[in-house]
Amino acid sequence: MRAVVDGVEHDRVPFVQYSGLTAPDDDIWSAIGRDEMGILKWVSVHRADTPNCRFEMEDIVRDGKKGIRYTLVTPKGTLHSERLYEFTYNTTAAARHFVRELDDYQVLMAYLRDICISRDVSAYHDVLHDLGDDGIPHVYVLRTPYQQLWVEWVSIEDLAWHMAEYPDVMAEVIGLMTDVQRRIFEVVCDVAREEDLPYIDFPDNITAPMIGETYFRTYCVPAYNELAEMLDETGRSIPIYVHTDGDLKSLWTAIGESRVRGLDSMSPPPDNDTGVADAMALWPEMRVSPNFPSSVHLMAPEAVYRHAMQILEEGGRRGRLQIQISENVPPTVWRTTFPEIVRAIHNFGGAWQ
Repeated sequence: MRAVVDGVEHDRVPFVQYSGLTAPDDDIWSAIGRDEMGILKWVSVHRADTPNCRFEMEDIVRDGKKGIRYTLVTPKGTLHSERLYEFTYNTTAAARHFVRELDDYQVLMAYLRDICISRDVSAYHDVLHDLGDDGIPHVYVLRTPYQQLWVEWVSIEDLAWHMAEYPDVMAEVIGLMTDVQRRIFEVVCDVAREEDLPYIDFPDNITAPMIGETYFRTYCVPAYNELAEMLDETGRSIPIYVHTDGDLKSLWTAIGESRVRGLDSMSPPPDNDTGVADAMALWPEMRVSPNFPSSVHLMAPEAVYRHAMQILEEGGRRGRLQIQISENVPPTVWRTTFPEIVRAIHNFGGAWQ
């Protein structure tokens, strides 16, 4: 895994899971072998404190579905969000967003102004200790402002309306988010001077139809480039990764012109529109880490094997490919599909030309 990041010779394409995503790591290792799957574990090197704001949580039931109600309490008022569990993966989706009306942004901005960023590498060191030789830390910063808004705070429909109707207010909100982000960048670079950080990941959940090229160039690319330039000044070679788990085709040019050097959880066909062959041809310096398509896990074992081999062949032996399990896998199938992916990796052979 680290050889892929660093661009040094290695003998096979890594197979990797976000820690515990599909099943406990130990359960998977016991089924396929510890040497057959590496681990990525999300961790930050900063902490964010809000001395005058707080989140409260309570369990709820809506229309027979269990969920969680979050309350953000600030000196300017409170905001509420409700998230309901879905049965299959026990994940949650927003049933009510924090921000719904224009006045809600004043409460959100009170929270943003209250955020204090400081260095904290304790969790990072814990992850290094826990992983040992089994994986690497997936060091992340916050989502870029536009992505953070629609993923965490406001529905995409309301956000589109607010961006058009209240540009001054939205510019202020995005400015505050950018300030928080920049302070995190400063901490990351401070840590990078002392710690061997493999890369820095933006967990942006990029999908082109939800952001478009204009907003992507306006709100995402400058942040990616800024952190890359700041990291350059540390004297360390630390690439920028972005979690890109949707359609990307309309963003191809913008991605290529950015300082992004790793596509984390890229989602190839049949689920989305950018294949491994596309990524390899478009971006010669890019580390390509596709999620093995969730839909393919529902196919017959031989079809899973063929699809894994197709990904490997499209990646070639450039040393830039890592097959990931970084999106949800349909339950009960991993014991059948994971061995097929591993079989394809071994049969494909060397990862380096």
